[in-house]
Amino acid sequence: MKRYYPVIRVLSMVMVMFGLTMLVPWALSWVLHDGAESAFDEALLLTVGTGAGLWYTTRRETRDLTIRDGFLMVALVWTVLPVYAALPLILQLDASFTDAYFEAVSGLTTTGATVFEGLDNLPVSINFWRTQLVWLGGMGLIVLAVAILPLLGIGGRQMFKAETPGPMKDSKMTPRMAETAKGLWVVYTLISIACTLGYYWAGMTWLDAIMHMFATMGLGGFSSHDASFGYFNSPAIEVVSMAFMLIAGCNFATHYVVLSGRSLRPYAADPEAGMFLLVTVGSFIGIALFLVMHEVYPTFPEALRYSAFNVVSIATTTGFANTDYALWPFFAPLWMLFLSSFATSAGSTGGGIKMIRAIVLYKQVYRELTRAMHPNAVHPVKVGGERVPPNILFSVLAFGFMYMVCIVSMTLALSFSGLEIITAFSAVVASINNTGPGLGAVGPANNFAGLTDFQTWVCTFAMLIGRLEIFTLLVVMTPAFWRK
Repeated sequence: MKRYYPVIRVLSMVMVMFGLTMLVPWALSWVLHDGAESAFDEALLLTVGTGAGLWYTTRRETRDLTIRDGFLMVALVWTVLPVYAALPLILQLDASFTDAYFEAVSGLTTTGATVFEGLDNLPVSINFWRTQLVWLGGMGLIVLAVAILPLLGIGGRQMFKAETPGPMKDSKMTPRMAETAKGLWVVYTLISIACTLGYYWAGMTWLDAIMHMFATMGLGGFSSHDASFGYFNSPAIEVVSMAFMLIAGCNFATHYVVLSGRSLRPYAADPEAGMFLLVTVGSFIGIALFLVMHEVYPTFPEALRYSAFNVVSIATTTGFANTDYALWPFFAPLWMLFLSSFATSAGSTGGGIKMIRAIVLYKQVYRELTRAMHPNAVHPVKVGGERVPPNILFSVLAFGFMYMVCIVSMTLALSFSGLEIITAFSAVVASINNTGPGLGAVGPANNFAGLTDFQTWVCTFAMLIGRLEIFTLLVVMTPAFWRK
C-alpha cells in the first residue's frame, strides 16, 4: 500500500484545491440567501478535511510520479473528485448517490447530461456549482494541478501526459510542463472573460452570463434553465454562443501560440482547425437546406438560425439547444450525433475521437486503397506536411477499434436492461463523446432522469472513458497494471 503513497499525496493536494473552488458558490449562496448555505458548508469541510487528512498521512512521500503513477493519478482524480462534487447535490437536493454522482461526472467530464428537472427553481448557487464543474473540467483539473503542484515540489509531467489528449501528449509549447499548463489556463481564462462579456452584451444577466460561459467554454451544455437557450429566444445570444463554442472546439495550444505570437498564421498551419470549421459550417448549411426542403421551417434564414445553433452545439459536443431538434426528420439529428464523434480538435475542451484521429484514419484508409492497386508504391501518411510515424498510426487504429467496441458493448448492455435501441445507442454515443443530449428518451426535450440506476451507471462509465480517451482509464483496469 505504501508504494501508492506518492499518488495519494498528490491526490490529497488536488482534493484540497478542488474543495477550495467550492468557496465561490458557497459565498454566492450566503450573499443571495438561497438556502444552500449549509450544504456548501458541509461539502467544503468534508472535501478539504479529507484532502488535508490524506496529505498529513502521506506528507513524507516526496518521490516524483512514474508513468504508472500518472495513469493511476488521473484515474483517481476523475473518479474520486465527482464523489465530493456530488455532496452539495446530495445535501441540498436530497438526490440519490447514483444521480448526484452522474451529475457531477457529467459536469467534470463536460458532458452536460443531467438527471435534474426544474432547473429554473434550483438555488442559484447549485446551478452555479454545476456549471462551474464544467468550466473546471473543460481544461482539466490535472492541468491546473500541473500548474500549481510544482510550486509544492511535485513534478507533473507524467500527469500532464496522461491527461492531455491527442498530439499534445508529445509536444510542449514551453520548456516546462508547469509553464505549459499555466499558458493554457491563461488563454482559457482570457477567452472565458470575453465570452462572459459577450453574453452580457447580448442580453443575459451577469449570473446567467457567467454560468453559461462556464458551460460554453467547457463545451458542457449545462444551463440554469430547463429550456436551455430556448429560454432566452435571442438570436444575438445564440450568435455569441456559437462563436465561443467554435473557439472552444479548436486546439487551445493553437490559441496559445496565436496570442503569444500575435499572428493568425498558426490557425492556417493547424491541420484540424480548417477541417473542423469546414465540416461544421458545411453541415449546418446543408441541414438548413434539408429542413427547408422538408418544410420544417418556411424560410431559409429561419432554418439556418436553428440549424446553425444546434449543429454547432452538438458538433462541438456542447449540448445546448434552442429547439427540440428531435422533432426534425431523423437524418438531421442523426447526422449531428455523428458529427459529435469526431468534429472537435485535439487539445480542445470537446469530446469524441477528435478531428486529428479522423484525418489520420481517413488517410490510412486511402493509403491502403492505393497500396491495393500499387503494391510497391511508397505512400506515407502525412498530416500538416509531417509524416505520421507507424507507432502513431497503430495507436490511432487501436483507439478507433476500442472506441467502436465500447459503443457496441455498452449499447448492448443498455438494450439488455430494457432500453429501446435508439435511446440506448444515442445515450452511449452522447455519453462517450461527452455531448449530453441523445435521441429518443434522452433527447433535447428530455434528460437522463428516466434511466434506471444500472443504466445511469453505464452512461457514467461511458462519460469517464470518453473524457479520458478510453486507454487512460482502461489501462488501470488491466491485471498487468497492478503487477509489481
